Amino acid sequence: MAHENDDVDWELLLKRIKKGLCTPFLGAGACYGSLPLGADVARNWARQYGYPLEDSGKLERVSQFVVTQKDGIWPKELFAELIEQAEPPDFARPDEPHGVLADLPLPLYLTTNYDDFMTRALQDRRRDPKRDLCRWNSLTEKLKSVFDGPAGYEPTVASPVVFHLHGHAGNYASMVLTEDDYLDYLVRLSKDWDFLPARIQRAMTESSLLFLGYGIADWDFRVLFRALVTYLEKSLGHAHVSVQLVPVGPEASDEQKAQARRFLDKYYGHMNVRVYWGTCREFAAELRQRWEAAGAARA
Repeated sequence: MAHENDDVDWELLLKRIKKGLCTPFLGAGACYGSLPLGADVARNWARQYGYPLEDSGKLERVSQFVVTQKDGIWPKELFAELIEQAEPPDFARPDEPHGVLADLPLPLYLTTNYDDFMTRALQDRRRDPKRDLCRWNSLTEKLKSVFDGPAGYEPTVASPVVFHLHGHAGNYASMVLTEDDYLDYLVRLSKDWDFLPARIQRAMTESSLLFLGYGIADWDFRVLFRALVTYLEKSLGHAHVSVQLVPVGPEASDEQKAQARRFLDKYYGHMNVRVYWGTCREFAAELRQRWEAAGAARA
């Protein structure tokens, strides 16, 4: 059944997935239930380290403050420990985002998360994923990439690539976490997109992007999205999908929620981004149902 206010063209999305022309783009919300939300981590650190400002739910700002109390690696170590101690998601659940995505015949998965959940989900499905990360600073530039070499690696459905745009917990230097990290990262993006492997650039221009786990009104997502606009404008008119919660408080009226939806639909609509208003799990469950039904119809 279609989700309330659903503007997703499911026929188009399913066809792109079948052809391998869809690239999932995972944010922190995809891990909800296994890892704490960034705002909760920020508030905990703010209490622990005496953060003096009012925006204690902003992880990038609180982690920047923690750097001044310890050193540049400390908040990244703390976050990596949270991931190490976390119970991975139950990939067998019909609404678990990583598991649902791992069942799709796709060669490439992009993520701004530091965890291994997408890689684990693919391994759970007996696929042979390769992990790679963005070499965005001087400490990561010389790291080996799966895409190195004259021909470059071409990911396949059997052996896909999970590419970490904001780094991985196994390499602290690669993690984009503090406010300075985000600013440095965006400066690098604005000056030189070619530091991203050609295959990643191609995914952004030659496939439909499926954003899961981002708050469409959040600063992090909006800055990241603006950085991607250059690619989206070159994407040959491909439609993209973003899965979102209505960005208003729980006490908001139906009219306030409708106004928020109209504003954000208009804001992103000119970039050909269709919005599914709901949670990652709601979307994952509907995607699985529709994909399985399409498969049954083809059989």
